[in-house]
Amino acid sequence: MGAMSAINPKQWVRPVLRDVQAYVPGEQPKTPGLIKLNTNENPYPPSPRVLKAVKAAVDGRLRLYPDPRADRLREKLAARHRCRVENIIVGNGCDELLALAVRCFVEPLASQRGPMSQRYLVPPVKATVQFFSPSYSLYPVLAALHGAAANALPLGWEFALPEAGQVRHLKQCLPQAPLTFITTPNAPSGRGYPTAQLDALCAKFKGVVVLDETYVDFAPEHALDLALKHPHVIVARSFSKAYSLCFQRVGYFVGHPELIAALHTLRDSYSVNGLGQIAAEATLDDLDYYQANFRKITATRDWLTEELTRLEFHVPPSQTNFIFTRPPGPSAETWARQLRAQKILVRWFDAPELRDSLRISIGTPAEMKTFVQAAKKIRG
Repeated sequence: MGAMSAINPKQWVRPVLRDVQAYVPGEQPKTPGLIKLNTNENPYPPSPRVLKAVKAAVDGRLRLYPDPRADRLREKLAARHRCRVENIIVGNGCDELLALAVRCFVEPLASQRGPMSQRYLVPPVKATVQFFSPSYSLYPVLAALHGAAANALPLGWEFALPEAGQVRHLKQCLPQAPLTFITTPNAPSGRGYPTAQLDALCAKFKGVVVLDETYVDFAPEHALDLALKHPHVIVARSFSKAYSLCFQRVGYFVGHPELIAALHTLRDSYSVNGLGQIAAEATLDDLDYYQANFRKITATRDWLTEELTRLEFHVPPSQTNFIFTRPPGPSAETWARQLRAQKILVRWFDAPELRDSLRISIGTPAEMKTFVQAAKKIRG
């Protein structure tokens, strides 16, 4: 018994995983009564037609496996985006698909370890996940979990993407990287990028480029056509933020059929639950309801921007359902703590380039008025 107790179970964990810092999701509080503005959830419920469809599906079908490829949903998405079903893969939220992209297109550095006879002769550039920073903090985690290198390219002032002609001047840039993520509009800044700029930028990369458009429904333009124009470009979309289905976890990729087919070979057979598929299908049948909600959210966002600007917050323009703002006076961390004391939860990131700001999800007009009153109280 003593000998066994001396064994460190960590020795059985793959070395590449032992020191990985896991992705930290936004807090899901257990405290009742909080105004929750920290995880960019839509403040409005799903369409009544969606709720009705999900409730009607709670029957004997629950004992059965769901459609493994979500074919009905893919057909509806293909019709909406004017592409082929073969251009689309549906996943358990976009996060599953982002992870699949890393596994599909990037060689692990770990494959170069061990006896020479067992090594893959992989150039290090082929084992690199590239992304712009700051952006979605899951990207470097996915690289680490895969045993690949992470190559962060710095965004410019106010989180600007470089122009295509500037990319070659970025010392860190690897045009041959097998996978590059671009979050558009950006998170956590909320900054949007013109499709023409993204088009020119994608042309500079030789590997697969994933345009992560999780928040695009709140922006004036999108880049989905680039996934149908360029064979190496994939666009990621989600039903979570804009379509009030975070609970169901449904996301999808649009891209070249060869890339999509490769991703299908890695995907778990039943990764998208049946109720999620039904909810997403019903969502596509009631888009007018959601378009009205998008207009309400963007109007509230613009109102909040004006109110906070009057209070001397620095609020860059946002094309998402949140703002990223630098508060006056106390530190952003102090603001987050004082807002929580008033039962308002916002997101503060403890990273050098982000810690002076707060990310604030757009809630209902009533919630935003409560937030502004709290900010005035803290401001004094």
